[in-house]
Amino acid sequence: MKITNLETFHVKPRWMFLKISTDEGVCGWGEPILEGRAKTVEAAINELRPVLIGADPMRIEHLWQTMYCTTFYRGGPILTSCISGIEQALWDIKGKALGVPVYELLGGRCRDKIRIYSHCGGATPAEAAENAKKRKAQGFDAIKISPDAPVEHIDKLSYVDAFAEKFCAIRQAVGKDVDIAVDFHGRIMAGMASRLIDAIEPYYPMFVEEPVLPENVEVMASIAAKTSVPIATGERLFTKWAFRTVLEQHAAAVLQPDTCHCGGIFEVKKIAAMAEMYYASVSPHNPLGPISLAACLQADTCIPNFLIQEHPGMADGLDRGVGYLKKPFEIKNGYVDVPTGSGLCIEVDEDYVRGHTFEGDWDTPRLFHTDGSVAQW
Repeated sequence: MKITNLETFHVKPRWMFLKISTDEGVCGWGEPILEGRAKTVEAAINELRPVLIGADPMRIEHLWQTMYCTTFYRGGPILTSCISGIEQALWDIKGKALGVPVYELLGGRCRDKIRIYSHCGGATPAEAAENAKKRKAQGFDAIKISPDAPVEHIDKLSYVDAFAEKFCAIRQAVGKDVDIAVDFHGRIMAGMASRLIDAIEPYYPMFVEEPVLPENVEVMASIAAKTSVPIATGERLFTKWAFRTVLEQHAAAVLQPDTCHCGGIFEVKKIAAMAEMYYASVSPHNPLGPISLAACLQADTCIPNFLIQEHPGMADGLDRGVGYLKKPFEIKNGYVDVPTGSGLCIEVDEDYVRGHTFEGDWDTPRLFHTDGSVAQW
């Protein structure tokens, strides 16, 4: 079997899909995307065409090493996002060719169903509480919220009180049997992060994600050492090498590799094996589309230290694959069944994909502090 073509599709709202074709008619799909830099990732895919066209798609590890190691300048978000989507598509091809799900090729399933958490917003405590109750009514027993942005370097007491009031309102609305995670999104400076964590700690957060940017692991480790709240990070870390430092510094108890950014499905599996040695859990990051979700579920199924899977929970169901997949994923009482079928266990509706493309020009929002200086999104 040989690879004959790679084709990319920019699809709404901000995703990019990849189709890899072979000379035996077996095709694989992946989601190679870096939010706000889709066209740059697309260019990287095209640069790798000479490496891939004519290659045997079954040699996934060999092709991964070829794409990653022979460029001399290794890693980074663009290259690893490009490789991640390609790797997903290669696993899809291999699983289809062998007639088994990807997770069967990575050790088999460790669980019978996969727990999901969904995002939950709200401008006021009352609105956030009401949205949280809706998620609970949908069957979710875990949700995630974020503090309002932008956040000043050292913000006012009123900001801390308002955030704690919102978290408290959600906790009172859903009770003690629903987990509430918090995503600081790396938008908060170290001193402010500790104050916000202290303010919500009495209400038992499931974890605090990216309390600070992940570039300085020692700072994140210092925050983790001062609180009982588990710290999570990983969506902006690429390959196993970046996660090594987080584990060695005890900076996080929950790792969040992204199958579309960190290097792909097998790389998530390797990162999870590293985390297992440090008694850390894995909760794959996923704010993206249905192929990303499909890739995550394959990893989730075979990771022994899996915690919970992120899922945005878009009202139109696009992130579950409505329209894009002939059979969208179903979330039942906060869980997704272990996928069955072969490869990624999805069937992409290629006609629908081709009919719902856009220019691929979605860009990251830009935020500014009250004095006009740049704030983190």
